[in-house]
Amino acid sequence: QVQLVESGGGLVQPGGSLRLSCAASGSIFSIYAMGWYRQAPGKQRELVAAATSGGYTNYADSVKGRFTISRDNAKNTVSLQMNSLKPEDTAVYYCNADIKSTNLRRSDYWGQGTQVTVSS
Repeated sequence: QVQLVESGGGLVQPGGSLRLSCAASGSIFSIYAMGWYRQAPGKQRELVAAATSGGYTNYADSVKGRFTISRDNAKNTVSLQMNSLKPEDTAVYYCNADIKSTNLRRSDYWGQGTQVTVSS
């Protein structure tokens, strides 16, 4: 069994910052990509940022220059530093990881989601 546990969401004013963290635990053999998605009300879930185990990162155009993704491969964690937040960043943020478990099956795993609200 593999679990992703997120933390760090909340309410912040426009221009403020938040840091999201996600820890993977359980029967993990190896982790490939880890990333963050978000889903705003009435919209489809979209990729925010992702990072491979080798350090390659990818960002949505809407967050480039404002958000930074980082991984700690030794601790199986991924974080998202969000700066200069805008009201349009308001969404539920989900941690995602591509993981091969100890039974050697590779699957996509999701966290439970954490709410980020940007409002004055």
